[in-house]
Amino acid sequence: MLVNDRSSVPGTLIVTNATVFDGENAELVDGPVAVRDGRIVAVGDTADLEDGAVVVDAKGGTVLPGLIDAHCHPYGISLDMVDIEASPLSYVAIVAAGRLRNSLRRGFTTIRDVAGGEAGLAKAIAEGRLEAPRYLFTGPALSQTGGHGDARPAHWDTCPCHSHTTEVVDGVDPLRRAVRERFRQGAHAIKIMTSGGVVSLTDPIRIPQYSEDEIRAVTAEAARRGSYVAAHSYSPEAIVHSVRNGVRSIEHGNLLDTASAAAMAEHGAFLIPTLAAYDAMDRRGEAIGMAAVQLAKNREVLDAGRQAIELAVAAKVPVGFGTDLMGGLEEEQLNGLRLQSEVLGILGTLRCATSVNARLLGLEDLGVVRPGAIADLLVVSGNPLEQPECLWDPAAERIVIQSGRVV
Repeated sequence: MLVNDRSSVPGTLIVTNATVFDGENAELVDGPVAVRDGRIVAVGDTADLEDGAVVVDAKGGTVLPGLIDAHCHPYGISLDMVDIEASPLSYVAIVAAGRLRNSLRRGFTTIRDVAGGEAGLAKAIAEGRLEAPRYLFTGPALSQTGGHGDARPAHWDTCPCHSHTTEVVDGVDPLRRAVRERFRQGAHAIKIMTSGGVVSLTDPIRIPQYSEDEIRAVTAEAARRGSYVAAHSYSPEAIVHSVRNGVRSIEHGNLLDTASAAAMAEHGAFLIPTLAAYDAMDRRGEAIGMAAVQLAKNREVLDAGRQAIELAVAAKVPVGFGTDLMGGLEEEQLNGLRLQSEVLGILGTLRCATSVNARLLGLEDLGVVRPGAIADLLVVSGNPLEQPECLWDPAAERIVIQSGRVV
């Protein structure tokens, strides 16, 4: 692939010699793709080359919508939750900036940070001070005392530290206040913990967390702001508890069963699987120092994650795509596409990571290649429907375009 930057007209770009996956349809169409002022203006024969345009020669490759990771953790700089929370925020943000840059260069042009982020980082990205994907943050996830976001070992008699990625908040009124503060700072949505988790040390993975009144307080506040709530939730009990009380997005959902899938469908909830995290922790967890209790919980949910996707699809639950990678496991981000394609096929997985995730985020001018859409694009060297390894092979050539400009 070749980028010939002879631009004298900012924001004018054309991708030539390419076929196009539009984010939805199974059939690839012929390019080129023309972009002006950050948006797609034409796809196909009507896309004329303008004088002075940046020319991206795909050399027979494929144009895709920029990928969306709906469960990403830039602030998740370690698998040790206490270490993250005890670190200065300045250090966490600097490391997060590198993680964001790496994600963009892999082709993820949008991420949803579902446990962390704050107004300062978002402002720096919006001003172009960092090379980063489009950044949608929830602020620190909300956890009950002793819940998944409470990182303290049982024998510690101390506070839960800084709340960079999670904040321990109990009770209806404190939760309302916490939600309002997140929206004041520009949060895209709210994240809560409604079941135990793998890397936390003191919470059983299946037991639902937060009371009905507490969850409803959070979801009602989010709805008043025209937003929604995402819930970390594994077990059928926790999933049903979440969606019946207004949660829109179930994160992980590995232990989903037929009844809880039906409840998700009834309430219009999305499932965001995160297969990459469990696979990576299973292969690399011991080497990176995960505790025995963490490894045991990971094994409990590892194989079930694939079945959960199948159950969700059978129930007509919309399935998106996320990765949930902490610490040095971030390099496994593209591997998530391979793992999900083993369940849904490559076409289904590409839809999950583009147009379905865009619908979840309420940003339907992302995740598609069509006139009027934002020109966040990924150009790969092959046909991903026939050579899907061109998506996840880290050595495969790719060009990332964000808002009509080559990264």
